[in-house]
Amino acid sequence: MRRRTRKFIGVNVTIGFVLFYALLAMALAQARPVQDAPGLVQALIYAALGLAWILPMMPLIKWMEKPDA
Repeated sequence: MRRRTRKFIGVNVTIGFVLFYALLAMALAQARPVQDAPGLVQALIYAALGLAWILPMMPLIKWMEKPDA
């Protein structure tokens, strides 16, 4: 598969995943334990939720950037 095709597929999957993950992260951020936590803990949770989407997306990004055969 050519790099251009992989990037097209990858971008569409990434957009879908980020939309799904954003809804999930918002739901988790509104959970009662997070809302009742101290400010510093809330900040750490928000930072973790904001960065956590990168881990499942790394294999897709590496696949997209793989050179053509």
